[in-house]
Amino acid sequence: MEKRKDIFVAFDCDKMKHPNTGLYSFCHQLALALNQEALNRGAAFMVGLPSRISGIFEDKIPEHSYRLTDKIKFHCPSKINIWHAPFQLGKYFPKDKKTVLTIHDLNFLYEKDGKRRESGLRKLQKNINRSDYLVAISEFTKKDILKYLDIQGKPLDVIYNGCSVYTGEIRTPAKKPVRPFLFNLGTVLPKKNMHVLPYLLAGNDYELYIAGNRSPYENEIMAVAVEMCVADRVHILGPVKEEEKHWYLKHCEAFVFPSIAEGFGLPVIEAMYYGKPVFLSRHTCLPEIGQDKAYYFNYEFDPELMRKEFQEGMEHFSSSGDPSALKQHALSFSWENAAKAYWDIYESLF
Repeated sequence: MEKRKDIFVAFDCDKMKHPNTGLYSFCHQLALALNQEALNRGAAFMVGLPSRISGIFEDKIPEHSYRLTDKIKFHCPSKINIWHAPFQLGKYFPKDKKTVLTIHDLNFLYEKDGKRRESGLRKLQKNINRSDYLVAISEFTKKDILKYLDIQGKPLDVIYNGCSVYTGEIRTPAKKPVRPFLFNLGTVLPKKNMHVLPYLLAGNDYELYIAGNRSPYENEIMAVAVEMCVADRVHILGPVKEEEKHWYLKHCEAFVFPSIAEGFGLPVIEAMYYGKPVFLSRHTCLPEIGQDKAYYFNYEFDPELMRKEFQEGMEHFSSSGDPSALKQHALSFSWENAAKAYWDIYESLF
């Protein structure tokens, strides 16, 4: 196909400097899909990257390396005419390019209060003012945007994230469970609400494995585990390699994800792809993503009620669960479809 010379899109991958995070996975998977869609449409595409992670796409996608001064005054390549900022609080916004802004969440509304909430809203409003087209990754996020911010009549669409189908090697981890286990995946932060998970281990022999970048919040998780007398069965792994992460997803008895601040929740879809029962919170977007394919904890995370919900969910899945339906639900979230929707937006701007 003849290359279209009228559209050249650049996609900001600055957040890929933080591995083992949801934003890393989002940028990586979407950039690959956007590049393929660019090839399908005969258009031009490139990614913007910090120089220290240059080559992360192994020459599959053309790159632009940021300069040290770019966060002060961004020098966007002149051949670019559409800039995609894939994170709502990103630093790179060219002045003379059409800009698409992806807004993942307004989690700061649920994590912070007072001046910190106001600061988060000001920063996001500033980036909305700089943008021409807005995208939310869930209907829940869209509702928050319309409630708390002024989009100034700019178009606002919802484009869901995709399911990352892993085709690489699955390797047994060094920290291999010796008993049936529950699995949680995510950066270990208070908004992930992981400290309620040890409650689920009372009255059974399950182990709990939590994978993700560590923080002092893990002390709160372990304090609850000690209180529940299950500390020997709670394992905080830190970041794990991709081939090990998929081993945990494939072999866990259930995926437990009580987060109270999510824009989408990619790990939920990854677990469903393996046909695993998933137990979610009722907060933010998670019911929208899990729909009727997931089990849910009570809104207040009452420990006794959580154990009852978990036990009843596991019994229901054992007798009536349909792993193939879970996989099909996961596959309904497609990076290919997301890339097509974004490219339709790019073309509408030019």
